[in-house]
Amino acid sequence: MNILTIDFETFYSRDFSLSKLTTEEYIRHKDFEVIGVAVKVNDEETTWFSGTHRDTLDFLSSFDVSNNIVLAHNAAFDAAILSWRFDLTPKKIADTLSMARAIHGTEVGGSLAALAQHYSLGEKGTEVVNALGKRRIDFASEDLDRYGAYCINDVNLTYELFKRLAANFPVSELNLIDLTLRMFTEPALYLDVTRLKNHLAHVQFKKQELMQHVIADKDELMSNPKFAKLLTALQVPPPMKISPTTGKETYAFSKSDEEFKTLLEHHDIRVQALVAARLGVKSTIEETRTERFIEIAGRGKLPIPLRYYAAHTGRWGGDDKVNMQNLPRTSPLKQAIFAPQGYMFVDSDSSQIEARTLAWLAEQNDLVEAFERGEDVYRIMASAIYGKPIEEITKEERFVGKTTILGAGYGMGSAKFKAQLKTFGVDLSEEECKRIIQVYRETYPQIPKLWREAGNALLAIANNQTAPIGKNGVLTVEGDKGIRLPNGLYIKYPNLRRWVNDQGKEELVYDTKKGKSVLPNRIYGGKVIENVCQALARIVVGEQMLRVAKKYKVVMTVHDAIGCIVPENEAETGKEYVEMCMRMRPAWALDLPLNCEAGVARTYGEC
Repeated sequence: MNILTIDFETFYSRDFSLSKLTTEEYIRHKDFEVIGVAVKVNDEETTWFSGTHRDTLDFLSSFDVSNNIVLAHNAAFDAAILSWRFDLTPKKIADTLSMARAIHGTEVGGSLAALAQHYSLGEKGTEVVNALGKRRIDFASEDLDRYGAYCINDVNLTYELFKRLAANFPVSELNLIDLTLRMFTEPALYLDVTRLKNHLAHVQFKKQELMQHVIADKDELMSNPKFAKLLTALQVPPPMKISPTTGKETYAFSKSDEEFKTLLEHHDIRVQALVAARLGVKSTIEETRTERFIEIAGRGKLPIPLRYYAAHTGRWGGDDKVNMQNLPRTSPLKQAIFAPQGYMFVDSDSSQIEARTLAWLAEQNDLVEAFERGEDVYRIMASAIYGKPIEEITKEERFVGKTTILGAGYGMGSAKFKAQLKTFGVDLSEEECKRIIQVYRETYPQIPKLWREAGNALLAIANNQTAPIGKNGVLTVEGDKGIRLPNGLYIKYPNLRRWVNDQGKEELVYDTKKGKSVLPNRIYGGKVIENVCQALARIVVGEQMLRVAKKYKVVMTVHDAIGCIVPENEAETGKEYVEMCMRMRPAWALDLPLNCEAGVARTYGEC
C-alpha cells in the first residue's frame, strides 16, 4: 500500500469555524466548502489541487484511496471529509496527532507547529490566517498559489513527522488508531429522534422543577458551607482543594475546579441542577447532550468521536463534545442509539479487569485463583471483613466487600474509603473504615508490597536508574523514559522530582498540563499501580477490539467495554464470538484470568 499524506484547506469565518462548531457539525454543515487539498504519495512531490467539488472528487479518486493508507495530522478531520463529502474510504488511516499523543503525552504539545519544531522539521506557515472569510471563488490566483504552498508545506511536515514517530511505534497501536478513527469517520449507528425529543421534554420539565426549588434560596447556593450541606444531602461528598492563598483545605466550588465541574455530568439530575445553578449554567449536561444528539440525527448517522491516548495510561477519552465515556449507565439516551437495519448491537464489558490485573501483577495468587475459578471475590472479601462464613454474608455486607476490592487496591486511605461508601448510601464510622482497609491489606499482602515496589520505581525513574516492579517480564522501569508497557509504549512522569508541599512534607511530583498551565501532580506508589493497571487493562481491551474487528464492525468503546454490530441472523453467534475474544488472554499474560458480560439487542441501551 502507498501512504497518501493529505491535508484539506476549507472555508472558515468568524462564525463558521472549528472553534465555534464541532468537527461533525462543521463538516456536515451546508456552508462547508473545500478550498483545496494537497496530496503526497510516499516520498514523491506533493501536489496541490483547487477546483469544484466534482473536479476535487476526480482528483482524489485518481489516488485509489480505498486501497491505500491515508495519513494526516488530526486525521479525524481529513478522513471525515473524504468519507462524508467525497464517499472515499481509505484502506487504513494513520494520524500523527494520535501517535504524538501516545509518545509525548503533554510534554511537547499536539499541534503540527509544536511537533515540527520539536523534531526540527521546519516551520509551519501562517497563510491560513489570510483565508478568513474567503470562499474559493474569492481567492485571487496568486493568493490561491500561496495558500497551496502553505498546504503543501503542512503535508510535507506531516509526512516527515510520521517517519520520525513511526520508527518504533507498535503496529498494534497503529491498527488501534485506525480503528478508533473509523468509529468517527465511518459511522454506523442511528438515532431515534422521537425518543430523543420525548427525553428532552422530560429532562426540561424535571430541570424546571428542580431549578425552581434550587434557586429559591440563593443564600444556600452562594454560601460554601450551606452549599456543601446541599451536596451532602444528595449523598455527594463536597470536592475539596488546598487554597493557594491560605495553604489550607477549602471547598472546590469554582468554575475552574475540574472535580466540581464533573458534577455537571453526575448520574443524579438533582446534582446536575444544583451545580448548574451554582455555576450560573442554564442547561444541564443531559439537556445539552440530548439537544446535540437531536441535531446530529438531522445530519446523519452518529459518529463516535474518541480521543486515542487521551490519558497518559493510554485510555480513550471523549471528544467533539459528544462524550460517550460519561454517558450514564442507565441514561435513556442509550435507548435512542440503535444498530442499522438488519443488524444488532453487541455490548460486551470486561468484568473487573482492573481488580484482576492488580491481583495478577502483584502475584496475589489466592485472589487470582479465585477469579480464575469464577468465585464471588466480593463475598470472599466480606467474609474476611466480617469474620463469618461466605454463605452468611448479606447483600449489604457483600456491597462493602465489593467496594473494598474495587477501591482499596491502589492505597486508598480510610477517610476516602468512608466518603466513597457514603456516596452509595453506606455510612460507616472512621474507625470501621480504617479496620476494613487494614483487613484488606492483611488479607492480600502482595498488593501493598506492589505499592512499595512502585514507590521505589519512582525513585529509580527520578535518578535515571532501573528497578523491578510487579510480575516478572511484564513491566520494565527504564530510567527517565518511564515504565515500559507490554505494547512497547511507556507510562511517563515528566520532570519527576522531589517537592515540599504546603504542609512541609516532601513528596514526588511530575508535570501535567492543564490548559496552558504546567502544574505539579503528586505521584506515589499506589497511584503508579493504578496508572499501570489501567494501562494494562487498556492494552488488553485494545487487543480484544482488534480481534473483534476482524469479523465485526466495532462502533465504540466505553472504558473497558466494546460495542460492535453483527448481522441480525447471527446475533447469538456474534455475541458468543465477542465473548470468546474478550476472554482470550494476551501472549504477555497467559495466566491473567479474564471474563466478560455481553448483551445483544437492537439498541445500545437494551444490551
